[in-house]
Amino acid sequence: MRLFEREVTVPATNGHARLLSELEQAIDHQIPTDQIPVRFAMSESSNESYRCEVGLLEGVTSSSPSIFDMTRRSAENTSEFNAVLVVPTGIGAEIGGHAGDATPVARLLASVCGNLITHPNVVNASDLNELPDNGLYVEGSLLSRFLMGTIGLEKVRANRVLVVIDAHPNERFARATVNAVNAARATYGLRCPRVVILDPPLSVKGEYTESGRAAGTIDGLERLFDALDSHGGEYDAVALSTIVDVDVSHSDYFASRGQMVNPWGGAEAMLTHAVSTIYNVPSAHAPMMESDEIAKLDPGVVDPRMAAEVISLTFLQCVLKGLQRAPRVVTDSAEMASPSVLTARDVSCLVIPDGCVGLPTLAALEQGIPVIAVRENRNLMKNDLTMLPWAEDQLQIVDNYWEAVGVMAALKEGMSPTAVRRPFGDVAIDRATSEGELDASLPTSFAPNIER
Repeated sequence: MRLFEREVTVPATNGHARLLSELEQAIDHQIPTDQIPVRFAMSESSNESYRCEVGLLEGVTSSSPSIFDMTRRSAENTSEFNAVLVVPTGIGAEIGGHAGDATPVARLLASVCGNLITHPNVVNASDLNELPDNGLYVEGSLLSRFLMGTIGLEKVRANRVLVVIDAHPNERFARATVNAVNAARATYGLRCPRVVILDPPLSVKGEYTESGRAAGTIDGLERLFDALDSHGGEYDAVALSTIVDVDVSHSDYFASRGQMVNPWGGAEAMLTHAVSTIYNVPSAHAPMMESDEIAKLDPGVVDPRMAAEVISLTFLQCVLKGLQRAPRVVTDSAEMASPSVLTARDVSCLVIPDGCVGLPTLAALEQGIPVIAVRENRNLMKNDLTMLPWAEDQLQIVDNYWEAVGVMAALKEGMSPTAVRRPFGDVAIDRATSEGELDASLPTSFAPNIER
């Protein structure tokens, strides 16, 4: 089995309508039948075409549903205000493109939410994971399916976390990974049924796409899937730790002061997307240290956003802590009706970096979920969100996450966010004529004596 990324160009639809169904048809038409999409991003769009990058799993016989499947919500459940925070992996995001440096954003947004649903890329910081108490740690493909309405999420007290690691050529790093697992068991009570060592290891190669996004190629997935199959029933979540081979010098990476796109993250996301898509369980990945030479490297004082990467040997603790209470994936439609299960009906808004069009954005567009796009979180994606056919007031573009919290508070209060901004425009006024037509050409001095 092989996992890789491919670019697909899709002609633009009229008015950018029916995007999900059009994208699904176009991508299905261009890929072979033995490949299934597990990851999707629109790197650039115009009125003529959409440039899409699709993660493909080749050689699988699974009957997994399409990542483009959608179940439309009938209404929003307003008993709680729940938000989804997404910072896509591998796009060079100014905030959240490094080692858990979007965690303060998550904690800020969570302060005005009932629940904040976010993904590992936001809070994973090597030995640190400061997910807020009301945060739900949801793998990226599962988060997309959640917004698409095809799965639900149920909170748990604790998961049994199966840990799968590479057989490292230097046993020091395999032993360090086992020590990290035992540290989690001894300090915060992690339930780990076993550590499975893949021998030979997976072949995981981190690469950049033409757009500059981090992605990768992964071979030998059948060994990983065989291990997961053989231990079925023993685990509720899967932690992965493998070597990610990259062509980037660690010295150059840290010397870039955050200007270089993290080359490991894209391949990691592809791997967890494949696992969670096929097995419907939470998963997350930590890269193994490649060699003693890299472990001994002294990069000096690095950019604060990268600091968590230079203080850890295994990078695994954030994954274990996140998966310990990651919500259970609910796929049965009858069970999704339970009040204990969160579904797309329970989502009040989605917060994304400006310019990002992936499945979460497209799902929110079609589900009628308000979207808050943050300009300050600059990234590689070249999309004008205002081109999409949003409902009135559905898209709010703000300068920073401070403003995003203000918009969330306004939505939570049930009022238009524009009510607290100035200038404050006049309401549109139409006159219904006797012929049943509408005349919008009223003078500005129109007085409120409308004839009935």
